[in-house]
Amino acid sequence: MNRSELERVARGMVAKGKGILAADESSGTIRKRFDSIRVESTEELRRSYREMLFTAPGAAGSISAVIFYDETLRQKTKDGVPFPEYLTRLGIIPGIKVDAGAKPLAAHPGETITEGLDGLRERLVEYHGLGARFAKWRAVIDIGDGIPSRYGIEANAEALARYAALCQEQQIVPIVEPEVLMDGGHSIERCEEVTNAVLEAVFDRLYMARIHLEGMVLKPNMVISGKKATNRAAPEQVAEATLRCLRRRVPAAVPGIAFLSGGQSPSEATQHLGLMNRAGPQPWALTFSYGRALQETALKAWGGAPANFGAGQKAFARRAQLNGLAAAGLYEASMESQAA
Repeated sequence: MNRSELERVARGMVAKGKGILAADESSGTIRKRFDSIRVESTEELRRSYREMLFTAPGAAGSISAVIFYDETLRQKTKDGVPFPEYLTRLGIIPGIKVDAGAKPLAAHPGETITEGLDGLRERLVEYHGLGARFAKWRAVIDIGDGIPSRYGIEANAEALARYAALCQEQQIVPIVEPEVLMDGGHSIERCEEVTNAVLEAVFDRLYMARIHLEGMVLKPNMVISGKKATNRAAPEQVAEATLRCLRRRVPAAVPGIAFLSGGQSPSEATQHLGLMNRAGPQPWALTFSYGRALQETALKAWGGAPANFGAGQKAFARRAQLNGLAAAGLYEASMESQAA
């Protein structure tokens, strides 16, 4: 393991004023996104859509890295340049989603375990050869009646640690993503309680697995009320609770935290990130690793029409710029209505 190289890549992923584009939607997820704009999910349209994002003028000023799906990592621009090579030329770090998705956890109704460890070492060797310099693995923790169980939390923490160790063995920076879902009606206090327990278990397993903390990036949920909560917490409460939880559980050795958006609206996710960065210096960089929250406006502007390619690029670049400002602590909510 070349620790200095892992550290260099990890620091680049969380560079000040920049964040990570999660373009790693599975075939099923991207089909749903395309269905929402009534566009057929063909391989060429998926390729064209991703090219629209990756080649958006000015976006490189706010995007440090891109997470690919297996299909996308192997695709090329219309001029024949492999996507990883194209992004590397721009100073954007290519990465790859490597988990096989969350599956039902046996004997634990309502809980899941993320699969994909079998054959992972060999896949990581191939992905490194294709240009990937980091990877991502998502664990899913739901909040409900009687869940999550301690076993469900620990089983997912163990899988994250095993994945991270294999990544670092193959000179790939692991993004460790334990997501506490915001799908239910729980309070922000319940979310904080569960997020504390999850992060405690994750870092316990990372220590046991001998993970080089300086060579990884954490991708957690924000501490936030459930979508169905009757009295949802204000943005300032979300920022305060999230920072309190992270200070308690995340070692200062970790170079950066790249939040997932987790179902928040694009402006909501940006506002929360901005408030946290305005709260003053933290032990780690605080940035974003958003998928839908970065792409939603671009997807609608594009609509699958070649004539709207430029409009989609402009919408994506604008959303990336706003999140870059939030990562630098310079975002104001009034910017949402200002022209680019």
